[in-house]
Amino acid sequence: MNTMNPQSNAMSASRAAFPVSRLILWSVKRELWENRSIFLAPLAAAGIVLIGALIGLPRFLANVRGGAEMSPAMQHDAIEQAYMFAALLIMGATFVVAIFYSLGALHGERRDRSILFWKSLPVSDLTTVLSKAAIPVFVLPLITFVITIVTQWMIMLLHTMVLLGSGQGVGMLWSHVALAQMTLMEFYHLLLGHGLWYAPVYGWLLLVSAWSRRSPFLWAALPLFAIGTIEKIAFNTRHIVDVVGNRILGAGGEKASSASAMLYIDPVQTLLKPGMWIGLALTALFLVAAARLRRSQGPI
Repeated sequence: MNTMNPQSNAMSASRAAFPVSRLILWSVKRELWENRSIFLAPLAAAGIVLIGALIGLPRFLANVRGGAEMSPAMQHDAIEQAYMFAALLIMGATFVVAIFYSLGALHGERRDRSILFWKSLPVSDLTTVLSKAAIPVFVLPLITFVITIVTQWMIMLLHTMVLLGSGQGVGMLWSHVALAQMTLMEFYHLLLGHGLWYAPVYGWLLLVSAWSRRSPFLWAALPLFAIGTIEKIAFNTRHIVDVVGNRILGAGGEKASSASAMLYIDPVQTLLKPGMWIGLALTALFLVAAARLRRSQGPI
């Protein structure tokens, strides 16, 4: 005897009618439509960078004119500085967006009671959670990558125009700013560092977002703080703090001597790190747990 009610049968039939990939794609589009900060924040950061680059054109021209008195390394750092700073600022803004998006993704729909509407659609809880996880892990890095590259090319255009307008050659500029190499470096940094390396961070935040009734940021930080404090008092060690700190610092984890070094990631070495795969396994556990919680949770 079938114990499922007609509504459950209808939902199962509807889900079977659409491939999971299409349901996830539609869900991702819905997240982009509902959370405009996903692309507005990096655009705002890019706008700030371009305003700063425009105001700083006289300083840039002075650096180029005084380049003969600098060592090649100092010339390179002085000219490349604006491009690296642009990338770091835009990436930093989108990392903040990813943190707050993950914290509010599942908590917000319970708070505003839209969960009642979204649960009525033929989309499973796991599909919904996966689509929300795809935003900080894949979508935001790709959006950030495109905006960063466009911004750097616009800075290059500004610098080229001011050099030509002042009668200076552009050879020094184009020799010190290798945008093709920079583009590849930033792609790896965003996809592997901001995306896959930070995936367990986003997974944990989504899990807390699905569970907490209020103050998800506090509940996300409190267990880590409590465990680290207990470890320090009981054993006088700080392994938990080191693990979390290494994860937050990024896939490189080493101290960088320059802005370009901060963005450099060796894709092969990063993918071979045990920490990468342990983190992805934890991410899968967090997302499955978040989906189960969403299934049982109702409006706040």
